[in-house]
Amino acid sequence: MRIVTWNVNSLAVRMERVTEWIELFSPDVLCLQETKLGNDAFAHDVFEELGYESAHHGQGQWNGVAIISKVGLDDVRPDFDDGRGEPDPDARILWATCGGVRIASCYVPNGRSLDDDHYTYKLDWLDRLAADLDTNTSPADDLCIVGDFNIAPDDRDVYDPAGMIDMTHTSQAERDKLANLADWGITDLFRQHHDEAGLYSWWDYRNGDFHKRRGMRIDLLLGSASVADRTHRTFVDRNARKGKQPSDHAPVVADLR
Repeated sequence: MRIVTWNVNSLAVRMERVTEWIELFSPDVLCLQETKLGNDAFAHDVFEELGYESAHHGQGQWNGVAIISKVGLDDVRPDFDDGRGEPDPDARILWATCGGVRIASCYVPNGRSLDDDHYTYKLDWLDRLAADLDTNTSPADDLCIVGDFNIAPDDRDVYDPAGMIDMTHTSQAERDKLANLADWGITDLFRQHHDEAGLYSWWDYRNGDFHKRRGMRIDLLLGSASVADRTHRTFVDRNARKGKQPSDHAPVVADLR
């Protein structure tokens, strides 16, 4: 079973690249972020022609998440179910069960800066994710939480750690929220197979950062113990960041036995 996360930074702009990638890599489950589409504009028919079911939670020109699956798409739920009774103001999380694995496609808020209200929203969003997991799932379940987390888990995941002190994506508070998820019982599947620094999933469009290998690893595949035990390979497809009109993110792939 191949599970993939990819922030496409506008599905309307990248649709041809996405369908070509699907035909080349044949994922079983593809989770997309930043679709930047309303639900009525999502091209379910395109994915159906490729043999996939699809679900989408969108809000127009911002945010938007999707799950595309050829191994079933059951119990679809957008948003949080964490007991608060108030929806997330943004379309940032979508749940579904695919091939027996409960999957969430997440687009964690950026945070902008440590003194911005969006940073407070980001930390609270991560608390809501943890509460949802605690309310509706168990670490013993087959579970995979994937997406653009807008957090580099440690200094190996940033090309210039010293240059990002006191900035979002690397702040201790954000990393602590990820650590809380790990303590709850989910594992960074990529790091299970790759210990080295300099392996990134996002590169700024500016200043030739991709070609200069100046990036961050912020697109994560987090799995419960049973999923981690089944994962035998993970990789970032850097080639998808090349060519005409790429997303600034690359797909991150986990292959499960």
